[in-house]
Amino acid sequence: IDDAAYDALRRRRSDLAVAWPGLSSENAKVGSAPSRAFAEARHAKPMLSLENAFTPDDVGDFCDAIRSFLSIGLFEPLEFHAEPKIDGLSMSLRYENGELVTAATRGDGQEGEDVTANIRTIKEVPQKLKGKNLPPVVEVRGEVYMTKADFLKLNERQKEAGAQIFANPRNSAAGSLRQKDPSITASRPLGFFAYAWGEISERPEDTQSGMINWFERCGFTTNPLTKMCRSVEELIAFHRKIGEQRAGLDYALDGVVGKFDRGDR
Repeated sequence: IDDAAYDALRRRRSDLAVAWPGLSSENAKVGSAPSRAFAEARHAKPMLSLENAFTPDDVGDFCDAIRSFLSIGLFEPLEFHAEPKIDGLSMSLRYENGELVTAATRGDGQEGEDVTANIRTIKEVPQKLKGKNLPPVVEVRGEVYMTKADFLKLNERQKEAGAQIFANPRNSAAGSLRQKDPSITASRPLGFFAYAWGEISERPEDTQSGMINWFERCGFTTNPLTKMCRSVEELIAFHRKIGEQRAGLDYALDGVVGKFDRGDR
């Protein structure tokens, strides 16, 4: 099913859990268990799922929750780092002393698949971070994806070879990365957008926007459509604009992510 239908079902389930707290919550986790085809890789910090906002009122509630949690006055402005949510495969890249040592899929959020050898074949993933005074340990998180144009070309080659046809760019990116033979992954046109971090021994910037700029200085690609929004209205307007641009973009999206930009978030 598409993302909108999935999100609606997930929200319905959450509402039922609130209305009927006695019901079993054994199936509440979102994500998938790591494949046995790869070694397991436990995340130093969990890769959590995002909360959804479906209406402007939901966005307003999100902002109210931030003000309440951080004791921010009603008239004090809130700044958000807003970015298109790429529909790809979430990835955590661990660097020690600037060198890439481990790459892991999200998996169930606590434990993923060790796909380091395959990740090393993606040009947009630095093997060594640029710059000086790098944190001894930093986990850079982002999305592995495939453009729509490359997806169509890949499926054409797969069809000619009598091989598997992928359903969409996300499936093609996931299938390409989960190859036991890294040379197959290397032959697939995969990209990577950096947008967050996990464990980090020393944070070089205080804000989300500052960290995005730091990722760029380290050699990563970040989404050029990312924008600073200085009010709820700007955040909603950005979401609307991305929705209008969505069909013309060369990569699949499943929404917009808004992150509070202050350092104490």
